[in-house]
Amino acid sequence: MTLTTASKHVCCGGELGFYTVQSEALGLPTTFGVFIPEGASKDKPVPVLYLLAGLTCTQDTFLIKSNIVRFAAKHGIALVACDTSPRGANVPGETDSWDLGVGAGFYLDATQTPWRAHYRMGTFISEELPKLVASQFPVDLTRQGICGHSMGGHGALVHALRSPEKWKSVSAFAPIVHPAAVPWGEKAFTAYLGPDKAAWAQHDATLLLKAGHTHPTTILVDQGDGDQFLERELQPWHLEEAAKAVGQKLTLRRHAGYDHSYWFIQTFIEDHMNHHAKILKGV
Repeated sequence: MTLTTASKHVCCGGELGFYTVQSEALGLPTTFGVFIPEGASKDKPVPVLYLLAGLTCTQDTFLIKSNIVRFAAKHGIALVACDTSPRGANVPGETDSWDLGVGAGFYLDATQTPWRAHYRMGTFISEELPKLVASQFPVDLTRQGICGHSMGGHGALVHALRSPEKWKSVSAFAPIVHPAAVPWGEKAFTAYLGPDKAAWAQHDATLLLKAGHTHPTTILVDQGDGDQFLERELQPWHLEEAAKAVGQKLTLRRHAGYDHSYWFIQTFIEDHMNHHAKILKGV
């Protein structure tokens, strides 16, 4: 696959680049960002952390707003950030609302018409993008972690629980932990997966835990109690209860006054990088 370089920047001693590729999974061009820390090379590949942003965001958002690059550089860990949905699919209605369609791919493969032709962020994240990144950059496919915010937190938890052998570490900020039971998830899942709720279970972290899908490491989750979406959409207690029931190690930290924004993420992002570094690098 041929990469087109959109831009490159020296950052924190390493290189941050944005690249466009024709995705086979999406059937469309898509852009993603990659940070490679100083000292990484073909002979010395580094661990890599994938970043999944939330609703309305793009491949730029997490990298720019979270302040994560400086901490990734400190630990010698690469970063990869993808878009939150396909762009240019021209699906009817895909731009009608901010929580469905463009900017709202939910990191899954749609099975329903008209979404299924292009809305395949699940395969893009789990298969296509890691292989592409490993073929073009000095990263170690055996040491991959995943982190996300909000809708991206949902994606990070689901992908890690479904494929713990692939995603060695996992963390999330204010994730949608039980999308099958909240308005954001119900709207997206009905459109992308159809009305049969049995099909939703493979895309819901709480239901995956209840079905026995666990992760061998501790899951780190941070949640602000001033988050405007806490009660209606996020409901972290579902994840906490499910984890306790199946013996999943979970560190769920609640923070007084913090909201849903990247100011919240900036405050605790170093803790998340330390969490991933400890697992991916054994430090």
